[in-house]
Amino acid sequence: MSPSRVAVLVGSLRRGSYNRMMANTAREVAPASLQLADIAIGDLPLYNQDLETDAPPPAWRRFRDEMRGCNAVLFVTPEYNRSVPGVLKNAIDVGSRPYGQSIWSGKPAAIISVSPGALGAFGANQHLRQSFVFLDMPILQQPEAYIGGAAKLFDEQGRMTSEDTREFVRKFMASFAQWIARTTRAS
Repeated sequence: MSPSRVAVLVGSLRRGSYNRMMANTAREVAPASLQLADIAIGDLPLYNQDLETDAPPPAWRRFRDEMRGCNAVLFVTPEYNRSVPGVLKNAIDVGSRPYGQSIWSGKPAAIISVSPGALGAFGANQHLRQSFVFLDMPILQQPEAYIGGAAKLFDEQGRMTSEDTREFVRKFMASFAQWIARTTRAS
C-alpha cells in the first residue's frame, strides 16, 4: 500500500519559526505510512470573492491543486491574539471556495500548536477545531498536541533537542497515521 500523502500547513512565515522546526521534527519521526509534503501558504492573495472567476489568482489554483493531491492535513500553528494566524485562516478560506468545491471536505486532520509560552498555543488549536466542523474535516481528537516552551526545544540549526518532546511527536504522528487509515477506510 502506498503512503498517505499528508499536506503540512505551517501557520508561521517567520524564517526562524518554531512551528517550521516542529513540522520538520514531525516529518523526521512520522511513520513510513505517511509522506509529508509542505504546502506553501505565504504567497496566497487574501481571499476576495471578486477574484473567484474563471481565472482565479495563480497562487490559489496552485494551492488548491496541491491540496487535492493530498489525503490528509497536518496543521502546525502558533497562536496570534488567542486565535489562528491570518495566513493560515486565509489558506483555509481559499481552500473552502468556491462554495461546493472545498478542497478540505473529508480530509482527516491533526493539529500541533507550538508556542514559546506555557499554553502551547491552546487558543489557536481550539479555533482551528471549530473551523473543521464546517469544513467537514474529521479531526484527530487524541492525543492533543499543545507544545509550550518552544524556545528551549531546538538548537541553532532548528533540530529538536528534547528527547521527551521528540518521542511525544513520534507517538502523535503514529496516532495520526492510524486516524488517517481509519477515516479513509471508512469513507
